[in-house]
This record gives sequence, structure tokens and C-alpha cells, in this order.
Amino acid sequence: MALQPDFNRDVYCLLGLTFDAIDLTEAEHRIRSSARHRTPCFLSTPNLNFLVVCQTDVAFRDSVINSDLNLADGMPIVWLSRLLGIPIHERVAGATLFERLRQSTNEKLSVYFFGGPDGVAEAACKQLNVENKGMTCVGYASPGFGSVEDMSSDEIIRRINASNADFLVVALGARKGQAWIEHNRHRLNTPIISHLGAVVNFVAGTVTRAPAWLQKIGLEWLWRIKEEPTLWKRYAQDGVDLLALLATCVIPYALFLWCHDRKYRKPEMSIVATDVTENSYILRPCGHWTKDNIAVMRNHFMSAVATDKDILVDMQKVSYVDSAFIGLLMLVNAEQTKNQKGMTISGTQKLTRQIFQYCRADSLLAN
Repeated sequence: MALQPDFNRDVYCLLGLTFDAIDLTEAEHRIRSSARHRTPCFLSTPNLNFLVVCQTDVAFRDSVINSDLNLADGMPIVWLSRLLGIPIHERVAGATLFERLRQSTNEKLSVYFFGGPDGVAEAACKQLNVENKGMTCVGYASPGFGSVEDMSSDEIIRRINASNADFLVVALGARKGQAWIEHNRHRLNTPIISHLGAVVNFVAGTVTRAPAWLQKIGLEWLWRIKEEPTLWKRYAQDGVDLLALLATCVIPYALFLWCHDRKYRKPEMSIVATDVTENSYILRPCGHWTKDNIAVMRNHFMSAVATDKDILVDMQKVSYVDSAFIGLLMLVNAEQTKNQKGMTISGTQKLTRQIFQYCRADSLLAN
């Protein structure tokens, strides 16, 4: 089920994570296309909690970057994007996307639920099949609370694959769920895989989702606390961590953009010189690189990855980059890692290095 990497995704880096700038309709189209053609789509739905945890959990962060589609599942993500000029204009919650598919009158999707408290996945499965609308449940499993390895036995994977489901919904808790998907995605024939923990509860009816008006104004978390009181500690900590990120990264970056962005978005001839050695594909970009002109870089990176060599990006002559350029670099780095090849970014000047730091992507840079 391996595919060529999609470097044409409209992706932006926000505080170390990649986000696709698409709306709900486009997300539904992507999911249906993956199901129809049986092409892999690891769907991640990073929210504020993801953003906070990924600041310290590298494996968790990489699981999001390695995904095929990342939706902004949280109004704080949308608000931060607006502040930083990132064109993510609406929240696309995983639960909302699932509900759109569930209520659709288009071709049905088959679903397998994996995880959740005892009995909940079974109840969700029965509910979908009673409704007989846009989804059919073809299986479920409640593996308990073991390790990722305990939940990855050959028999478990065989049962999921035997269901021939279009959509595997995982509900193991965000960190474990993402880790389980990363551990097993190469063994699964299900085209669409996503950790959508709350969805199983919503479908089963054990938890009620917030009214649409609360979702739109970013207060769904209050409703969630009403439904699941134990969540208040997590939400409180996320709020404290968000304030720290605002003070150290977001507001300084917003001020930086206010001072510099207009100047460096003026049209300039930006070019790329390339060189291929026995072991490396070398790119030497020159000029300003933003969402307005990175199409040429996408093509160069496609060519570079296809050579199956290490990639070296010499940025000595790059005067400015934005979050779209950094998002593209993150996709390329993830692909190189998957292929057991390296990517080295060197020669960044002070201004561009500062932008990498604001985006929490300076780990990409050579020391």
C-alpha cells in the first residue's frame, strides 16, 4: 500500500506540528477518495492537547508529522493560526468529520472500532448498524489496557484485516493510540486509520457532544468537563501551557511577522541550484521562500527523494522563510526518515534560524 509522498499538500508548521489548510468538505473528499481507491490515509486530528504534549514528547510529535492528513481539531489552533497569518480558517474536528460521513447519503463506508471502555465499541457498532445510514460497522474490539505490543498480536491484526473495513477508528488515549497506529500501520490493510477517542463514546451514546454553538465559540471543553469531570485537570494544564507558548513563541513571532513579513513578501527571483553526488542530493535555494513560491521546491524535493540519497539543503543564500516552507521541510524529513535516509539543513542565517525557532522546528537544523 506504499505510495509516493505527497509534497503538494498545503501544509503549515505551527509550534512544531504540521497542519493541512483544508476545510471539512475537502477533508471528507480526501477520506472518501482513500476509501474508494484503498489508498493509505493516516489521519491525525491534533488539538491543543496534542500541541502541548508534542513540545516534550518527540515520538508523539513525529506520529503527527508522519500522518497523511492533519486536521486542526480545536478552536485554539484556528485562533493561533489567524494570529500568525496561517490560512487555517476553520476547525475541522475529527468527531465532526466522522459525523458528516455517518449521516451521509453517499456510498457507505465500513468501520471497525478498536478500543474504548468495555462494551462501548460494541454499543457503537450496534448503533451504526441500526441507523443504516452512511456507515456500516464490520467489527469491534476492546483490547483493554495493555501495552502497545500487547495490543499488536498477529491475531488482533488478522481480525482487523479480515473485516476489510474502510475506516479503522482507534480509541486508546491519544499517545497510546498514535503509537499503536505507528507501530502497526504497515501491517494493516485498512486504508483510513485514525485515533478518534471520543467518537466511540459519542456513537455509543455514553457521552453527549456539545451543542454546535458551543463548538463554534471554542467552549466545547466546558461541556466535555460536564460530561467527563476527570478531564478538568488536563484542560487546566493545557491552558497554563498555552499561556507559556503564547509568551515565548506565538506573540514574539506575531510581532516579528508584523515587522518583517511585508518586506520579505515582495516579489523576488528565488532560484534553486542542485548538485548530485554519489551519496547525496544537494539543494542550494536562494532568496525568499514562502507559500507563494514554494511549488518549485516541492518538485525539487520530489526529485531528491526519488534518488534514494541523503538530502543536503544549503540555506546560506536564503534570506526569509515562512511556516509553509518549514512545513514542507518537515514532510520531506519525515519521508527521508521513513526511507532510512538523512536530511541535513545547514547554513541558515540569523533571521531564518529565528523563524525556525519561533515555529519550534529548529530541531531540523544542523548545529
